Amino acid sequence: MNTRDWPIRAKLTALVIGPVTALLALWIFATTLTFGPALDLLAARTYLYDLGRPGETVVAELQRERRLSVVQLAGDGILPALAEQRGRTDRAVAELRRRVNGDDLRDAADDLLDARLDQLVSALDALPAGRGFIDARKVDRAGAIGLYSGMINSAFQAFSAMATMPDVQLNREALALTALGRSRELLGQADALLAGAITAGRYAEGEHEQLVRTIENQRFLAETAVADLPATERAAYRRLTEGTDFVRLRALQDTLIRSAGLPATLDVRGWETSQAGVWQGLRDFELRGADGLAERSVPMAVGILIRLAAAGLLGMVAIVICVLIALRVGRSLARRLTGVRTAALEMAEHRLPDVVARLRRGEEVDVSREAPELDHGGDEIGEVGRAFNEVRRTALQSAVDEVTLRRGLNEVFLNIARRSQGLVHRQLALLDRLERQTEDPDELAGLFQVDHLATRLRRHAEDLVILAGAAPGRGWRNPVAAVDVIRGAISEVESYDRVDVGEVQPAGVLGRAVGDVIHLLAELIENATAFSPPGRRVDVTGRTVPGGYAVEITDHGLGMSPQALAQANRKLSRSPEFDPADSARLGHFVVARLAARHGVRVELRAAAPAGTTAVVLVPADLVTEEPALAPTGPGTTSGDRRMAKVTRLSTVPRPRTTRPVRERPESAVVPLPSGRTSAVEDPVDGDGLPRRVRRRGPANRPRPPVAETPAPRSPEEARRAMSALQAGTARGRREGARAAAEPAAPASDRVAAPSPPEPAPAPEPPTATERDA
Repeated sequence: MNTRDWPIRAKLTALVIGPVTALLALWIFATTLTFGPALDLLAARTYLYDLGRPGETVVAELQRERRLSVVQLAGDGILPALAEQRGRTDRAVAELRRRVNGDDLRDAADDLLDARLDQLVSALDALPAGRGFIDARKVDRAGAIGLYSGMINSAFQAFSAMATMPDVQLNREALALTALGRSRELLGQADALLAGAITAGRYAEGEHEQLVRTIENQRFLAETAVADLPATERAAYRRLTEGTDFVRLRALQDTLIRSAGLPATLDVRGWETSQAGVWQGLRDFELRGADGLAERSVPMAVGILIRLAAAGLLGMVAIVICVLIALRVGRSLARRLTGVRTAALEMAEHRLPDVVARLRRGEEVDVSREAPELDHGGDEIGEVGRAFNEVRRTALQSAVDEVTLRRGLNEVFLNIARRSQGLVHRQLALLDRLERQTEDPDELAGLFQVDHLATRLRRHAEDLVILAGAAPGRGWRNPVAAVDVIRGAISEVESYDRVDVGEVQPAGVLGRAVGDVIHLLAELIENATAFSPPGRRVDVTGRTVPGGYAVEITDHGLGMSPQALAQANRKLSRSPEFDPADSARLGHFVVARLAARHGVRVELRAAAPAGTTAVVLVPADLVTEEPALAPTGPGTTSGDRRMAKVTRLSTVPRPRTTRPVRERPESAVVPLPSGRTSAVEDPVDGDGLPRRVRRRGPANRPRPPVAETPAPRSPEEARRAMSALQAGTARGRREGARAAAEPAAPASDRVAAPSPPEPAPAPEPPTATERDA
């Protein structure tokens, strides 16, 4: 039986139940052993009055009937006294049968006495048949003596079975009285033999030897029995034997023993008188001794019962006290151990996490107040409690030190990240100037590659800021179209040329969330390109859903197991604390932090037939209508020009599209030279078309094949033509947006219709937020 996992209360209960059960069993056993002898002593009166007195009466009547039967067999006629004696014997036997068959005697008798009583009843059942043999003279005198002696012997065996008293002295005295009764029976047998011989005038064959043996046995039994009697009883018996009848009967017995035949000078009258006196004297002595035994057994039994009651009561009190002490001690131990366990669980499950959370929130924590001393006593449990107090203080101090260390580590991260951000921003500004000043396509392609690397460095610097628990510095004041947000995210991915933008439904993202959404999408797109084969494409789509705007990023790699998906979704559904030991999925941590900041939901799903789909649900409170393009050109106001400022969202060419999408004009995603508010400028030649700033794309961008023309254009002519086409497209879209907005009331987040032409003010420099972005 494994008791290792038992509760402490169950173990203490088991420790208590074992000894208490053993003590209770011992108490019951001792009580039973003591109660049995008390019942035996109380049963002595039952034996005396239900078996002893009736049995002795039957023995006495059988002895008288035996003498008369022997006398009748020795003579020639029928004795009338025999018939009367048989009547008295039958009445005594009937009374004995009634007592023997009673419940009181049978309940008090043990197995041995029950067997002896059955033997006595069976022997008495043979009495009528024996009488018939005697009346028909089918038996001689010896046979008649044997018939009655057998019945009397069965009665004395039953008397011997009664002598089972628990007190040794009482039991010895009872056996002595039974032996005296047997000696009296031998005296009766000798009287019956002599009576038959006197009636017949001579001994039958062997009767003299039998008479001598009977007299010798009677004397031996009497002397043996008297030796076991108490001193008072022996003195009474000695006085009885000093009487006239005893002295004369002994002298006549000596005469019979010495004579070979029946003495002619035998005093028959003296024999009969002395023998009757001695027989009656012995009977009275036995009855007085039996009554004395019964009377002495009752107080002794009462004393035993009193001692038994006292011992039982004291034993029960001792058991109750032991149980109470065991329960009290066990409850105290269980309560104290439970207190230590509760304190440990409280510290591990509530207090320590609460202290750590407060420390992470920047609150001050007093270790002595959070880990007060708990007094559990001075024993071993108290020592365990004091050791636990030290463990609690050490744990809290370790938590304080760990949070302090983590806070310092976050500060280091944040400091390094801010410095890196400053350097990257300065690098991007420098690249902007170099790109504006470079006309060579090969050099411009190299600058765009460096620009792309710097953009990725900026994202990684922002990762450090997010790991430190701060917010990146990029931000927008105005909403940005969803397609531009997706393109901005693709521009921060290394393998941007493997990303296909599918259907993107028109929508806008509020400026305060644009930077974080771009970063979030960039991390997921980076994972999609990293965990898919190099030759496979990554699809990005966007659509409006009831809860906001959903962006799906699907790769066609090996995918993730259900367990890995569930674990990743658990991490993405909450904003976990950064654990430096778990650096394998820093992208997931950054995504979870950014999503929790704006209430964005991110979920990974298994794609069909293979791969993984990342679903990004931007909540409805961050989604607005797609912003309209601000007017540009000589007829715009200063406010229009400010609305036309476009932040650097992309540093790479537009990704390949697989389905028709509603795209922003190319001019809206082209980096602008410092100090300009539009991607087009006034014409400098005579073609009458506005001229666009040279588009700086990577030199290695694949160009579509150009059909042969009779007269190929120079680069300057092609530039002017494409700039004019771009400006015309932008102007048409602005006019369409203006026409659609005229019937509705103007909104604060929409671009107002252009005012009448006014002189163009001086160009305004970009804001710090826009430049930092």
